Amino acid sequence: MDFLDALPRFAFLQHALLAGVLAGVACGVVGSFVVVRRITSIAGAIAHCVLAGLGAARWLQVVHGQAWASPMLGAVAAALTAAVLIGVISLRAKEREDTLIGALWAVGMAVGILFIARTPGYDQDLMSYLFGNILLVRGSDLWLMLVLDVVVVVLCIALYPQLQAVCFDEEFARLRGLHVELYYLLLLGLTALTVVLLVTVVGIVLVIALLTLPAAIAGQLTSTLRGMMAAAAALSIAFTITGLAVSYGPDLPAGATTIVIAGLAYLGVLALRRLIGAARASRAH
Repeated sequence: MDFLDALPRFAFLQHALLAGVLAGVACGVVGSFVVVRRITSIAGAIAHCVLAGLGAARWLQVVHGQAWASPMLGAVAAALTAAVLIGVISLRAKEREDTLIGALWAVGMAVGILFIARTPGYDQDLMSYLFGNILLVRGSDLWLMLVLDVVVVVLCIALYPQLQAVCFDEEFARLRGLHVELYYLLLLGLTALTVVLLVTVVGIVLVIALLTLPAAIAGQLTSTLRGMMAAAAALSIAFTITGLAVSYGPDLPAGATTIVIAGLAYLGVLALRRLIGAARASRAH
């Protein structure tokens, strides 16, 4: 009730609500591809490399007075760079893929921490980058989020058959003449843009949970990829808004609250499916 009372009066809450909706749409669409293609660890590495871009942008902005170097732009640049590097590594060096991805994961975090440490007065930003602070979203951030959201959704719709083929049957897609490597790299690029959207909402550490949990729940409720995407987007938006509302009154971290709600929902769906399965089995006997 505190959240509902405050929402019409405070612009920062309205911005937070819009940010949750924008991030939720891309999260549902791309998160479904990530879950089906089983590239959660790659998405995690991309997410942690984002800190390098955020830290570098802050450093340029504060130390060198480069006003154009916004953290969101730095995050986009770092995420796309990491996606290309990890994509090439996973395609060319499969026998060492886990080690190299883990190394990029750690190095990206380390570079970001070093930049933040060298930026006077911005050490406190580290916590908001790691765990998110959706209440600090500005109007300019929303416009960039809208652009990223449109790019992600339009590309996923336009290239749905190709991305679906790459996710479900890579070898068959290659036999049909599809440029599998190109579409795989494109999928990683879309994942990178979605990660940037979600970092604002739940932070770097919790991105993977919000990217995968709604899609995992949706996968239990529907049998088609399109249905999974729609359900995952709706669930992601619902979890984000609920987390924002629940956390507002007691002044809890909105990102962590959102993930706890999503995790409980996932466990609840698994338990319900198991109970239904057990009931059907008992009737069969």
